[in-house]
Amino acid sequence: MVIHMDPMIARKTWRTLEPIHGMVYFIPEAHANYSALGLQGRSGYFASRAAAMGAVPAGVVIATFFNFNPALVKTAMNGVWETTTPALVLDARLRAVDTALRRAFGELINDPTLPIVAQLAQRVAQRACLQLDGRPLFAGHASLGWPDEHDPHLVLWHAQSLLREFRGDGHIAALVAEGLSGIEALVMHHATGEPPMAALQGSRAWPDDAWSSAVDDLAARGYVNADGSFTDFGRARRQWVEDRTDVLASDPYNTIGEDGCETLRTLGRPFSKAVIDGGLLDFNALLQAN
Repeated sequence: MVIHMDPMIARKTWRTLEPIHGMVYFIPEAHANYSALGLQGRSGYFASRAAAMGAVPAGVVIATFFNFNPALVKTAMNGVWETTTPALVLDARLRAVDTALRRAFGELINDPTLPIVAQLAQRVAQRACLQLDGRPLFAGHASLGWPDEHDPHLVLWHAQSLLREFRGDGHIAALVAEGLSGIEALVMHHATGEPPMAALQGSRAWPDDAWSSAVDDLAARGYVNADGSFTDFGRARRQWVEDRTDVLASDPYNTIGEDGCETLRTLGRPFSKAVIDGGLLDFNALLQAN
């Protein structure tokens, strides 16, 4: 695979549109729809994201979601596919997306630029769908049908979801290549100074002793200091993971080129802003709900 696209341009383009996908994990419509199927708490999250792969067991979810405590995943997935089916969960998810995006977009739902944004994102995602190798969670999502073209907000959401999972599988590959476990990846993320430890540890359900052990193990290998802050070596290796992730995620954006990426970012920003301004990315609400 030859990479022509500047990985940073591809990253900026993905990040600009990411709120349009990411909101599905926070919106009340999704939690309500999953509850109606008998899925409570975190079961809805794990089942809705894993459903694209079929009725897979907890072990597959542990492998593909990577940094969650396996005990949490096993508990959440226990009995899920006896309670409902992947098809019903996927339908519940898409219905929630439809309702939430219409609510957030308001009059923007009829904006003439929305189909343009959706078509550009779809072209990028369709190129990604030609590259399934080593990307199991993405491959599951790539097997799903596209929403109707007359619903460009759903086409856009599906495209961005594909690109999120494409990037995510590449990120896991880079972390594994670096020899990092799921919890170690979280400790390294916290060491960047961006997300609070409570958010990373709590949302992935890692107990204090497991977190402390991960810090000790990384310190013994020279990645972090005893207090969990980066060493120079650890900071450089973390940057390698991020850079490698960017490279692995870049090729699909070649299909629209740098000019197309600029157009996608420019026209897509108002829609991402509407999602953020509409409160669809309320992380605190998610923690309270689950």
